[in-house]
Amino acid sequence: MRASIVNRLWRWIATGLFFALFGIGGLALSLVWFTLLRLVVRQEARLQQLTHNSIRCSFRFFLNALRLAGVMDYRIIGAEKFTQDKGCLVVANHPGLLDYVFLASCMPRCDCIVKQALLDNPFVRGVIKAAGYLVNSGSEALLQACEDRLKGGGTLLIFPEGTRSVIGQPISLQRGAANIAVRAGCDVRIVQISCQPPMLTKQGKWYKIPDTKPQFIIRVQGKIAAGQFSDQHDLSPALAARRLTRYLRSELMRVDFENNEK
Repeated sequence: MRASIVNRLWRWIATGLFFALFGIGGLALSLVWFTLLRLVVRQEARLQQLTHNSIRCSFRFFLNALRLAGVMDYRIIGAEKFTQDKGCLVVANHPGLLDYVFLASCMPRCDCIVKQALLDNPFVRGVIKAAGYLVNSGSEALLQACEDRLKGGGTLLIFPEGTRSVIGQPISLQRGAANIAVRAGCDVRIVQISCQPPMLTKQGKWYKIPDTKPQFIIRVQGKIAAGQFSDQHDLSPALAARRLTRYLRSELMRVDFENNEK
């Protein structure tokens, strides 16, 4: 019993320390490393690739440090599939705060749509700008930017729920991801993320540490072609997006079914 209390206390302390490390690391990347890269690398495509590589390596270090400290454990199943995903839209469910970190740590390139409010965060603002992430302005220009990014060979990551899942409630998807896929005519990669017991959820603050060490499992599933949700008798993009959204919801809800069976 005492060992359990000590373990939970350690995980609580370590979680706080790593949250601070994440913020400090974001500032260091922005102010020092990315500044040096811009001074040395003049070719824009090369600069973007080095920037994304830096973010991926930083996230791997962060996750492995969390694991080594005993804060949590994780498995990423099928990460090698991401090497096939140029010009592909990656969609995932969104149970916790670390979901983007897990995926960006193993994707060769991760173009991401971020909330406008994050540009006001001094710890991540520089990373967002250096990586060239798209800002969710809710405008037609965003749809065009997403289409251009995909047709240019980028790999766009979207959480179609729009925010973190609410435990105990059915998954509800916004139609933006499907609209982008139908408009770009791209492939869609599905990723399922689960965590038992839940950690860093929408309802739970960082300091609400589970009694036992959380286990994250990220499953990279197959790809589907967005074009298959349109047919020759129905060329309506809106209807195709609704069909694709229903399909994505059924695939992402499988995580909940698996967790309930356990």
